[in-house]
Amino acid sequence: MRTTNTRAAALLAAVLLAGCASNAPQYYSLAETTPTARMPAADGSAPLFIELAPVAMPERFARPQLVVRQKAALDGPQVDILEEHRWSSSFENELRDALSSGIAGRLGAVDATRGGSPRGQPVMRIAVQLRQFDAVEGSRIDAGFSWTLRRRDEGLPVACQLQLSEPVEGAGIDALARGTQRATAKLADAIARSVTANACPG
Repeated sequence: MRTTNTRAAALLAAVLLAGCASNAPQYYSLAETTPTARMPAADGSAPLFIELAPVAMPERFARPQLVVRQKAALDGPQVDILEEHRWSSSFENELRDALSSGIAGRLGAVDATRGGSPRGQPVMRIAVQLRQFDAVEGSRIDAGFSWTLRRRDEGLPVACQLQLSEPVEGAGIDALARGTQRATAKLADAIARSVTANACPG
């Protein structure tokens, strides 16, 4: 009798552990997984430092959980907040980290976002705002961004914007996260080009 009860208890514990494991969150990153191509720099130019301000976004997106829209709700207000699918940090921090490293890599610049820059060195300050973000499972990422560039505190800032639609290649949340990662890389490309030209990309 005791043996039967022990086996039943062990089986129940195994079922409960399996249930807990199946509900464990999946974590995603916006960081690029392949090296980015560096843009040409002027010969003999001083090293450039960039500082990226915290990304401004609507409060509903400023969370670690993925916020997605179902295909059936394309024209409606309904979105799903996925507790079991999360960014590795809150979305605004994840986006800032991916952009700062991505822009610095493209420009061959020093990312001074966290540590600051030496006095007297040229610094490009970048402020990004997320204006629209619709992640549609099995379909696309529609996103709208604006940003400003200011070298130190000199002159008027350059103000740019980008609207993009990135196809989601495949079904499921993994494909949706990869689509968001590609959209972030395209934004990093556009911002880096604007820094190089000191003007909005054409």
